[in-house]
Amino acid sequence: MNHFKVTIGLFIPCYIDQFYPQVGIATLELLEKLGLDVGYPLLQTCCGQPMANSGCEKKAVKVYQKFVKNFSSFDYVVSPSGSCVYHVREHYNILEQTEQVKKVRQSTFELCEFLLDILKVDDLQIHFPHKVGIHQSCHGLRGLKIGTGSELVTKKQSKIHSLLAKAEGLEIVELDREDECCGFGGIFSIFHPDVSVKMGKDRVADHERHWAEYITATDMSCLMHLEGIIRRQNRPVKVKHIAEILNTARR
Repeated sequence: MNHFKVTIGLFIPCYIDQFYPQVGIATLELLEKLGLDVGYPLLQTCCGQPMANSGCEKKAVKVYQKFVKNFSSFDYVVSPSGSCVYHVREHYNILEQTEQVKKVRQSTFELCEFLLDILKVDDLQIHFPHKVGIHQSCHGLRGLKIGTGSELVTKKQSKIHSLLAKAEGLEIVELDREDECCGFGGIFSIFHPDVSVKMGKDRVADHERHWAEYITATDMSCLMHLEGIIRRQNRPVKVKHIAEILNTARR
């Protein structure tokens, strides 16, 4: 199906590894459907983002170095997590910038941007007959530029929208505040739980007002936060990582 002859290192973040393994499996299956040679380094660990966000970035250096060692042999590193990818690209600047470090930083991509920007694939022949609301995670939106922030007076674009626009039966619902934070923010949700939950409730309500059946995003951490609120409130809307929807492609 694809003649892109390179090796791909699959990086699966902590939340997905521990709580949502189906997202990692969907990512692998999708890449393999595209004919890619995908490897999964068994010694991989966290990218170091939680330590850095907690104010312990210097102690995360060994974690950063381990990441580089695990993935430096691949042509590209692909991950179903915008925040982790952004962390590798932008925060690994505190390492000595060896050729290996620079290569890993430059070749690490979030799944959607890899599909569109590197593979140049915009129609995966997806079949997903549901109304879907897209949550634009902060790191992906303003860090990786996967979408255009509403504060910018420019032409709007979204890589997630582009990949879902041609899906059979899928309707993307319009939201009132399409790029508002869900309130998770990792450590933020621990130190400011009341604000975090209120922000999450607002995001769920926005999707429900527009009759979304599913909320999707590039970050499972955001979706985990929203899913917790949905379950506690016993709401009908569901969450599904973008990789799971993209993997519904007809073979």
